[in-house]
Amino acid sequence: MKFGLKAALAALAISASATAAMADYPERPITMIIPYGPGGATDISARTIAEALGEAVGSPVIMVNRAGAGGATGSVAVQNAKPDGYTMLFARVGSHTVNPAMKATLPYTLADFRFVGVYEINPVACAVKADSDIKTIDDLIAKVKAGGVSYSSSGVGSLLHIAAAYVLKEFGIADPVKDAIHIPLKGGGAAATAVLNDTATFICTNSSALASFVANKQLKPLLVTTAEPIVGFDAPTSADLGKPALTQLVGWTGIAGPDDLPDDIAAKWGAWMKTATDDADFRQKMESRGSVIRLMQPAESQAFIEGQYAVFRKLVDDLGMRIEN
Repeated sequence: MKFGLKAALAALAISASATAAMADYPERPITMIIPYGPGGATDISARTIAEALGEAVGSPVIMVNRAGAGGATGSVAVQNAKPDGYTMLFARVGSHTVNPAMKATLPYTLADFRFVGVYEINPVACAVKADSDIKTIDDLIAKVKAGGVSYSSSGVGSLLHIAAAYVLKEFGIADPVKDAIHIPLKGGGAAATAVLNDTATFICTNSSALASFVANKQLKPLLVTTAEPIVGFDAPTSADLGKPALTQLVGWTGIAGPDDLPDDIAAKWGAWMKTATDDADFRQKMESRGSVIRLMQPAESQAFIEGQYAVFRKLVDDLGMRIEN
């Protein structure tokens, strides 16, 4: 009897302690893993929301770039982290839509993460160096057919990788995987720089990652994958070009923790993200880059991401880009 009573009291004490810990969360800085390098769409989004998010959290949020393997390195770091809310991930279309669709041996699945919210949707744009003799998408296609054209990306299995191949396919390149040279780099910033340095001919990436280069007349957009024009991008849309299927190419950013992140912590993140995404300065900066700020609650986020996975899995299969080992 005494042993049973002591065990019950101990269990109650542990439960009470855990509840108190949840109530006090966060008691120390939160590490936010950015699974791509500096300068890319994920990094730009994360660092733009950082100030508003930090104010909402009321505790420092430390941004850490952990690039590699198309976003897998940083994602695995969060997958294996303690589910205490102190290590969170900026999940991205590449790491949590394209990678799972493309790589059979990926060391994680969508089920290994708990999404506390998707907050940003990005259209895609394709661009070349401003002084390139390539003026239109037709010029680019002609160059590809002649041989020697390359495109840069933030890694194998990234949105940039699939987007460029899919655009070429839509415009008549029968085997873009063989007919154009893919140059995988560590992050979207490095991928854009490769075009500036003439290492790569073109890039297809999120408009947010290209906006400053386009505004500074360093890169010239050839097309945007939206049906409607993007502010700041003087380029034909997928509708203008008669390629409605290109509207499937869209990026997104959200925040996730390990799959067993407690309900209490997930709820706090939902409230913090609402406050951060309502911040006028954050919205103005992101919308000026062509991003759409739309906060999705966890259930909606999960459904959206699974839908995007289905879209990209079909694209990967159609393009013959699935990596089985």
